Amino acid sequence: MKSELGVDPHRKHVSLIWRNALFNISLCVCVFSLQIGLMTVTLFPIRLFIAAFMMLLAWPFAFIGSVGRSETAVEPQCLWRKLVDVVLRTIMRVMWFAGGFHWISIKGRQAPPAEAPILTLGPHSSYFDAIPVTMTMASIVMKAESKDIPVWGTLIKYIRPVFVSRSDQDSRRKTVEEIKRRARSGGDWPQIMIFPEGTCTNRTCLITFKPGAFIPAVPVQPVVIRYPNKLVRLMTLYTDSHRRVFSVLFSFSQYLPIYSPSEEEKKNPALFAHNVRRLMAKALQVPVTDYSYEDCQLAMAEGQIRLPVDTCLLEFAKLVRSLGLKRVNSEKLLQDYGKRARKLQGQRLSLEDFSQFLELPVSDELRHMFALFDENEDHSMDVREFVIAFSVVCRPAKTLDTIRLAFQMFEAEEDGAITENELMCILRTALGVGELKVSRLFRAIDEEDSGKISFESFREFVDQHPDFAEQYLYSDNAGFGSSSPSHAANGFCADFSPREQKKLD
Repeated sequence: MKSELGVDPHRKHVSLIWRNALFNISLCVCVFSLQIGLMTVTLFPIRLFIAAFMMLLAWPFAFIGSVGRSETAVEPQCLWRKLVDVVLRTIMRVMWFAGGFHWISIKGRQAPPAEAPILTLGPHSSYFDAIPVTMTMASIVMKAESKDIPVWGTLIKYIRPVFVSRSDQDSRRKTVEEIKRRARSGGDWPQIMIFPEGTCTNRTCLITFKPGAFIPAVPVQPVVIRYPNKLVRLMTLYTDSHRRVFSVLFSFSQYLPIYSPSEEEKKNPALFAHNVRRLMAKALQVPVTDYSYEDCQLAMAEGQIRLPVDTCLLEFAKLVRSLGLKRVNSEKLLQDYGKRARKLQGQRLSLEDFSQFLELPVSDELRHMFALFDENEDHSMDVREFVIAFSVVCRPAKTLDTIRLAFQMFEAEEDGAITENELMCILRTALGVGELKVSRLFRAIDEEDSGKISFESFREFVDQHPDFAEQYLYSDNAGFGSSSPSHAANGFCADFSPREQKKLD
């Protein structure tokens, strides 16, 4: 109903509510900003000083405790080493108290190393997840370069971590072997704490666990971490790390019952990891998702083009992993696929032909992958599209390398150039979308209006227009948005947690 002045009274009422709400939020933001500014010059320096002092105080005790230790054997835990251990735990607790963690609650009982040599922790969300490490002095997996950092390196060496060397090509195998050796020592070595997610998430779900903690096929004890702080979030201008510096925080860790693998799980680390993840998700009351750390790398890769929200390459990446196609020598495999695909000259393959191309038996996963490229639903596919998608998954940040490989497969032998439809097929596959408009981009590159472009002309255009995708692709096609993908507060792609979740049984 309209009033005499022609204004809807309901709309006027809603408008008044919104103005009041915005005023209150603005006022709270101003007050919060003043609090941040005041605490930055008062409370923060005090907390920082105490935390730094505790780190320096812990250094001599960690150095003394590390004297005479062997990297391959465990010496008896004599009285003075036990005393050093107690002192270090106390110092670390004071450090966390100074950092704002006044209450750290622990539920359940930590099993001894002989019963559960490996502790699996999750979800991994921030550097504050180091609290359980400092409270238990359990070993962790660390970069080898960390031990050379002054003060910090000594503290790290005290907990006898498993070091991973990035310069060693065989480091991954050696790390797994060392974890297996310690886990099967009968409790002689300290427990190993592992965050099987392999990356930080926003705690709204558990992503796919890496198999490293489960390859030794020994009993593990799951540990779930919570931060049940009820902080009012009126704005997203300040990150959690800013708030935590000034807040009184609460950390909660729960030791779940020991999980002993079955004979089937001992033979299948992926199944072992899957079942432990479901157990932890149930305790946390959060869903699980089949996306992994590699999927996040793919979605957030900073190449010349970025993936749209509705890309099917994340599904393709999961199939690549399940079929065991992504290997250490994937670059060599890519070149081999590219040469063989070029010889086929666009010949469409059946499922059986595709199976022979990959030298893999026909399976449900292979059928699913084949269906991704059977856009005409005529039970055939162009294997060149598979090679392009495989290249994106193996090297997501190297867009030009993928485009070069695609040009080599599609270009005509007489002039080394491709048509507009072929460019559309290449970019559509590289982005993992069904439809893509490239006419404006193609015309911009094809200045001579010849109807064909070469890779050299494409690369020259990209060098002159670094943001070509923003100008010629994203603006002409839906699903890309106007900015790069958003990040969750704790470093994991926000799109992965609420949408692609599998509910617990």
